[in-house]
Amino acid sequence: MNGWIAVAGLGPGAEALVTPEVSAALAEATDIVGYIPYVARIAAREGLVLHASDNRVELDRARLALDLAARGRRVVIVSSGDPGVFAMASALFEAVEAGGDVADIRILPGITAMLAAAARAGAPLGHDFCAINLSDNLKPFALIEHRLRHAARGDFAMAFYNPRSASRPEGFARVLEILRQECEPARLMIFARAVSTPDESLRIVTLAEAEPQMADMRTVVLVGNSATRRVGPWVYTPRSAGAV
Repeated sequence: MNGWIAVAGLGPGAEALVTPEVSAALAEATDIVGYIPYVARIAAREGLVLHASDNRVELDRARLALDLAARGRRVVIVSSGDPGVFAMASALFEAVEAGGDVADIRILPGITAMLAAAARAGAPLGHDFCAINLSDNLKPFALIEHRLRHAARGDFAMAFYNPRSASRPEGFARVLEILRQECEPARLMIFARAVSTPDESLRIVTLAEAEPQMADMRTVVLVGNSATRRVGPWVYTPRSAGAV
């Protein structure tokens, strides 16, 4: 029997936002590999083995999936959002490049927290934008600051993942400080927490009003560009931009 690996995005939280393609792969799988809370979203059934692991062992998870597929298993590696956005698809290819067995691999896209949050707010990512992971677990904060400053100076709308955790509460305060150096005080920001789940909350403030404690690890922070504005309860960024 030929094994395969599908790296699947489970979306931001609501079952309605899991794509039919991902649901079909989960129905065929013999093994689910992933971070503990993501694996917990998969219903147990006969013949399905769940392999849950901690947050900082991405390469170990990838190697396990490759080993299972080499033994003929049908493996789904689960990520939240989209598996190619700060998630497991890159870790799997890193393991392959390091000498892992090359398997039948499919990457199944999902709806990211960034896009779900933007839809709840309106259309804040309606023009050029970038996404920045604010965690310094896999890169130095100096690199985060470098990219952040250039994104702000380029007048990109921005989406921030992993903004603030208990182990690094000071990082997001520094991010706000940098934004205040580079952007006007009225710049709109959206703090979207646990979008599409029962714990969802959405808060729209200006940069001047933003405070570090508004964000945690379940929050995606969206920052508009200089043209982003409000219309009624919505926030949007125009599709056109003036000449530089």
